[in-house]
Amino acid sequence: MGSKEVKKVVLAYSGGLDTSVIVTWLKNVYQCEVVCFTADLGQEEELDGLEEKAIKTGASKLYIRDLREEFLTDFVYPTLRAGAVYEREYLLGTSFARPLIAKHLVDIAELEGADAIAHGCTGKGNDQVRFEVTAMALNPKLKVIAPWREWDIRSREDAIAYAQEFNIPITASLKSIYSRDRNLYHLSHEGGLLENPWLEPEEAMFQLTISPEAAPGEPEYVEIEFERGTPVALNGEKLPAVDLFIRLNRLGAKHGIGRIDLVENRLVGMKSHGVYETPGGTIVHRAHQALESICLDKHTMHYKDILAVKYAELVYNGLWYTRLREALDAFVNVTQENVSGTVRIKLYKGNVIISGRKSSLSLYREDYASFGEEDVYDQRDAEGFIQLFGLPMKVEALLGIDGGGKSRYRQPDYSKFKRD
Repeated sequence: MGSKEVKKVVLAYSGGLDTSVIVTWLKNVYQCEVVCFTADLGQEEELDGLEEKAIKTGASKLYIRDLREEFLTDFVYPTLRAGAVYEREYLLGTSFARPLIAKHLVDIAELEGADAIAHGCTGKGNDQVRFEVTAMALNPKLKVIAPWREWDIRSREDAIAYAQEFNIPITASLKSIYSRDRNLYHLSHEGGLLENPWLEPEEAMFQLTISPEAAPGEPEYVEIEFERGTPVALNGEKLPAVDLFIRLNRLGAKHGIGRIDLVENRLVGMKSHGVYETPGGTIVHRAHQALESICLDKHTMHYKDILAVKYAELVYNGLWYTRLREALDAFVNVTQENVSGTVRIKLYKGNVIISGRKSSLSLYREDYASFGEEDVYDQRDAEGFIQLFGLPMKVEALLGIDGGGKSRYRQPDYSKFKRD
């Protein structure tokens, strides 16, 4: 499709350096109308003055939709319930925001009768994939424009120069350049000093959380109540999803909770170094794990842990709108039927310490676990169990002895064990 065939494009707009430059670039190159869309996912002050800024850079209008509740209910909570963590540490704060943004980007494009959608993702990152595969799943007839894969701009310095040439209002500077993504769940940082993974992140970079060293010297206890794996109350008070998470973020930030420094494997094949601040999400994740420990049986929990890795990979790769994700959610929903109860947590200088868990559906019974209880568990039964459990190892060892006089792991003198 040539540039002349694009009459109107809807741009995923943040108001940052890249998307500010893209509005003008789209008009210059494609000679088309540009409609901007911003998803309110909890960026707070970052949304101030966006409409005026978008219009000044050449957009015909700006849509802002408050998607915070949908974000938590339909994307964050299912992922938390699945226990999905990418490469051991990343709680997927940016990953599951992209399909939601793309969903509404497509919706507005259809509402506006646009020919195309556009995004400000670079050609090296994961987000380009997440936006575009979502668009392909929801409306494959829309053209996708990715300026970073088309234009001659190769760095943020180039982008700033372009903005200055066309009098585009921007806030980025050459002295302080971090690529950030913020929503109600987390804040990510890339670029700048982080391009060298040996360097410790500067404290001035962090914007949500206080450093653990500067956190209060006294611990704070909080209680989170879950219903079927979803957090519903804080310290005994039932709260809507957005209010609950805002409070958890404040608590976590106050105590230096949720800082992650990670070198991760991107979908496109390269490694990247990022720092994440996820205060509320870290608290809920740990609490949910603690509740599952008493509400899930051994086999379900262990298999769920296996699928959680696949779920995390799927979310990270932008494959939200797939049958596989729906199938995994169906499994997770069954596992969460009995995950209801309360977890008590101690927050102290960057640490989330589980200090209690209870549930009316708990599988833990103190009387069953007691060494003195014989009605449910007779200790004499253990002998037969051990014989059966160790039988494969015993058979292998005996075969080794009979065949060569030694077993795989030991070569003792078996003669003294011979019977007359």
